[in-house]
Amino acid sequence: MERKKEKGLKNRYALIDTIRGLALVSMIGYHGAWNLVYLYGMDWKWYQGREAFFWQQSICWTFILLSGFCWSMGRRQLKNGITVFLSGLLVTTVTLLVMPQNRVVFGVLTCIGSCSLLLFLLHRFLALFPPTPGAGLSFLFFILTYRINSGWLQIGSFLRFELPKAWYRGNGLMGNILTWLGFPTPDFYSTDYFSLFPWFFLFLTGYFLYHLFQKRDWMRAKIWELNIPPLAVLGRNSLLIYLLHQPLLYLMEEIFFLFF
Repeated sequence: MERKKEKGLKNRYALIDTIRGLALVSMIGYHGAWNLVYLYGMDWKWYQGREAFFWQQSICWTFILLSGFCWSMGRRQLKNGITVFLSGLLVTTVTLLVMPQNRVVFGVLTCIGSCSLLLFLLHRFLALFPPTPGAGLSFLFFILTYRINSGWLQIGSFLRFELPKAWYRGNGLMGNILTWLGFPTPDFYSTDYFSLFPWFFLFLTGYFLYHLFQKRDWMRAKIWELNIPPLAVLGRNSLLIYLLHQPLLYLMEEIFFLFF
């Protein structure tokens, strides 16, 4: 059993686990600061500005791009996609029951699970595309649809196209489907919202980048062996840590403010 375990670890790319672990540490810090500002009333103006926005975006870009990059490495893509998607539903259910004012609906886990399942349906078709233009076009569509939640398509300051307002007015089940796709209804609220679009295009960018690296034999480079063990351990257990980190943060912060 020990030999099998060692062999499984050797088949992983240590650099990917390390990067994912670093993103987890950054995410825990970001959410810890969020709690202090929005739950405990800390007056940190910077947290509501561009600095915190770029911090948050760096975390989600890393997770989603890496998830797409690693998708082809998995042996059970369907099972993995379902597991992550159901984990997202679990987060939604718990937050709706425990703290509905800070609920998480269509959060990052639901998004990554949705992207994984959609790619499972499309990967035989997408495999027909050369990886270089596939990665380039995917990233271009990501940039184009980046503001889709706000009602428009945009590239820089020279191209902006407003989408029909009717797409953002669904009710009931249709409203939920539209919101999941990227067209949130006026009454929708979530503290962590990642719709299928634009993020599926960033996920696809990672998917094509992996196949580009494979095609050019870049995955054999020594850089992939770069390993920072504490971060790599976190990266190998990212889903569990994601599910547990907020309850543990709440507990630690409650104990801190109770005594200090």
